[in-house]
Amino acid sequence: MLHTLSIFILPALMILAAVSDCASLRIPNWLTGLTALAFFPMAWATGMPLAELGWHVLAGLLLFFAGYALFALRLFGGGDAKLMAAAGLWFGTSDSLNFLIMTAIAGGLLALVVAAWSAISLSWDMGGGERTLPLRQRLKQWTPKVPYGIALAVGAILAFPDTWWMNVA
Repeated sequence: MLHTLSIFILPALMILAAVSDCASLRIPNWLTGLTALAFFPMAWATGMPLAELGWHVLAGLLLFFAGYALFALRLFGGGDAKLMAAAGLWFGTSDSLNFLIMTAIAGGLLALVVAAWSAISLSWDMGGGERTLPLRQRLKQWTPKVPYGIALAVGAILAFPDTWWMNVA
């Protein structure tokens, strides 16, 4: 039962974060905190060696600083940065690269879908005084929002089968 729990918690929390981000473009802090905090009792309960625990904490810290840099560059939302760090705890240094690659692929596809959907649904007849704006200016103002929590969840779920958690007996 412990093994089932260890492989269920992270994917379930990531799915909740993706749903929240999709619905409101926000990932609640309590959900990110729960994702991070749930790692520690699961690591203890499954007998994760202390050295391995240290590598997982290091991965979480590295992804926190990487996420903060992406947030500072306005490429990421704050919730996305914190969720990436929380997931990094679960992946550790050995599996974080796979998680990031899967997330980047999912994020690229998600961005294309959001851009296409936004372009299709963009109303060229905006009404009011904006109607007189040239097409070029209207396109400059067009900034579709990408709920990157979805990409983080997909990346985590795709990368999870190769992790330490799947080999805990």
